[in-house]
Amino acid sequence: MRPYVILNAAMTLDGKIATATGSSNISGEEDLKRVHEIRKDCDAIMVGIGTVLADDPRLTVHKINANPEDNPVRVVVDSKCRTPANARITNSDAKTIIACANEYKDELIKTDKYETFKQRGVKFLWSGDERVDLTSLMSYLHEEGIEKLMLEGGSTLNFSMIKSGLIDEINICIAPMVVGGANAKTFFDGEGFDTMDESVKLELVDSFTLGKDLILKYKVL
Repeated sequence: MRPYVILNAAMTLDGKIATATGSSNISGEEDLKRVHEIRKDCDAIMVGIGTVLADDPRLTVHKINANPEDNPVRVVVDSKCRTPANARITNSDAKTIIACANEYKDELIKTDKYETFKQRGVKFLWSGDERVDLTSLMSYLHEEGIEKLMLEGGSTLNFSMIKSGLIDEINICIAPMVVGGANAKTFFDGEGFDTMDESVKLELVDSFTLGKDLILKYKVL
């Protein structure tokens, strides 16, 4: 058993979710509100460590009217335990779970940073050897009462999740802009599939414009 997983992202027309320098302000104001409506409707929101280090996000519901109890549980996939102790996702705004690989457990629990995490009520899940076992993580989150999870991952985490069959729905905002760049981050990255036959198939279930942006909603088949 695992949560229902909704992958949400914004990308340019050429499939970039950030430039090579890390600039990622793609969505219009209307889409940002849509994203926070999804956050409010989900039990948890999950990102990778790259997002935490690059953006230091709050991962709370704050673009729309909301109460503190509307904030989802914050989940970070952080194999090497690199989350800073003072990261905003460790504050008291919502519960936080950090998933790390077993190889780095002994090293972390000896540090002052780990004590800070404990004082802030941060929970840890240890799974996998060198990398977090995403399937085990999803099972753990289900046991924690999380039925619907919003994934706001980077390109590597997105691919790892969809390759493992752990994404049920994809909501994508396509902004009317082109940035190019061979080193710019794409929607999905990772090792990729070798053939088109291996690709994950989708079904378009909804589409609409929102301000200047185009919103597409897919079901993963």
